Amino acid sequence: MIDEAMAGFDNMQARRLTAANAPAKAPSMTRTPTMLALAAAAALAGCSNNNPSTGAADAADASNAAAPIELPPSITAAKAYRCADNRVVQVDWLSDNKSANIRVDKTAAPVHLTAPEPGQPMTAEGGYELSGTPSDASVRITVPGKAAQSCKA
Repeated sequence: MIDEAMAGFDNMQARRLTAANAPAKAPSMTRTPTMLALAAAAALAGCSNNNPSTGAADAADASNAAAPIELPPSITAAKAYRCADNRVVQVDWLSDNKSANIRVDKTAAPVHLTAPEPGQPMTAEGGYELSGTPSDASVRITVPGKAAQSCKA
């Protein structure tokens, strides 16, 4: 009786597991690499150097490649100046020596001032003017609604 109950298990143990299941596993093992190869081929098919373009776009690309890119000037000095009316003005002196950014209030956005040539007074729309250099102990600043005044670093 015990032999009859274990007969099914003995038969399963007698068979080799890999021999019986090898045909079933073989297709699934080759499907994954094949699918990956097809996916890679499809992705690369979209990468083509033969892009149709117009002559105008090619001419624009050629002119942009020839023109040098000019970077904005960097800040060479950042100074705080106290003016005659007890106001504090922040000045960021820029490396081109003909422009600066000033802030008349800590929370206000900076105003960009420019001069035609280095050494000349820098101006901006609205009545802003700045005379001086970063190495000067005092500068002359004009802000909208106020007269020009001397400000010390």
